[in-house]
Amino acid sequence: MLQRIQTFYLFLSALCSGVLYFILPLSIIESKPYFAQERPEFLALFIASTLLAVVAIFKFKFRQTQFVLGRLNIFLNLILLGLFIYRLFNLPAEFLNFEKGPAMFLPIISVVLLALANKAIKKDEALIKSVDRLR
Repeated sequence: MLQRIQTFYLFLSALCSGVLYFILPLSIIESKPYFAQERPEFLALFIASTLLAVVAIFKFKFRQTQFVLGRLNIFLNLILLGLFIYRLFNLPAEFLNFEKGPAMFLPIISVVLLALANKAIKKDEALIKSVDRLR
């Protein structure tokens, strides 16, 4: 059942957290791009988010487990977004002249994709329960 829409959403979320973070810079400070690999806490959360999305894809037979993994992944991405905001507000005074990179907004995109996947999982679960009632 890998052809379901939630698989597509989970795949896009894994793509956002697994690939795009290492291609797109988090910020640009003094004409030097700053990537996620330079901070171990960011890297750990990106890898955990990617692994959760990939594991959730292959747990298609267990919809409730897939739903819980999606919720946990949303929580991890919100923590990641909180770390980005914390880092943004606690920059030293000499770095106040910087640009936000496009990777700063990827946790928001990932959260939206994971919420859409969870919504589709809930819809599948409701469909299965309605079919079971008819038997």
